[in-house]
Amino acid sequence: MATVKVKGIILAENNMGDYDKMLTMLTPNFGKISCSAKGARRPKSALLAGTQLFCFGEYLLYQGTSTYHINSCETIEMFYKLRTDLEKLKYAMYLNKIVQDVTEENENCYRILQLYLNALYMLAETEKDKDLIVSIFQLRLLTILGYTPRVVGCVNCKEKENLQYFSIKDNGFKCEACGRQDKSALTMSQSTENAIKYTISAPAKKVFSFNLKNEALEEFKLITKIFFNEKMEREYKLEEIF
Repeated sequence: MATVKVKGIILAENNMGDYDKMLTMLTPNFGKISCSAKGARRPKSALLAGTQLFCFGEYLLYQGTSTYHINSCETIEMFYKLRTDLEKLKYAMYLNKIVQDVTEENENCYRILQLYLNALYMLAETEKDKDLIVSIFQLRLLTILGYTPRVVGCVNCKEKENLQYFSIKDNGFKCEACGRQDKSALTMSQSTENAIKYTISAPAKKVFSFNLKNEALEEFKLITKIFFNEKMEREYKLEEIF
């Protein structure tokens, strides 16, 4: 059978038989795929490290009738610190749930995979506010999925100044006059406005490179949470992870 070499991250692992695993992997070109890893649970297996949750690696696969099979793998990043910090692990699992929900097989997932990897790195390797990381991830993910908010001017009257509201109903900024008439509109400061603009337009590698404090942080978190849940048509709750 033909083999393919892909990079991917393990989204889920389930035991199968005495020593095997069934994995869910996110890849840039094949999307979310199922893979079996024969003997991966044996203590001396060459697949042991590379088939763990959150492992990002390069995998040699061959395709069977209903699933892919892993021949070999080379780990690139294990995100080890996520496994030693329960709070960081909870946030990582929260992002994992979202990624699994929005990805499918046979679709280009390069940008989603890149965003997910960058978010996991920020969680694992920095002490950045974890709620801010999630908020940035959610808003950026929406832009990738085609739900980019309109931020050039007021979505109602086109006014470009005095944009003090974010309209959930109309997907973007509103001026003070229009925002007051919109029950779905949430107030925002200049810092929050700038954060939203930056998140949807920044280079992928720099999207997490800003911080917010106090009122602006709370505004940004609230706006992105409500906007994200509205577009996903479901409510994601961190406390439900475990």
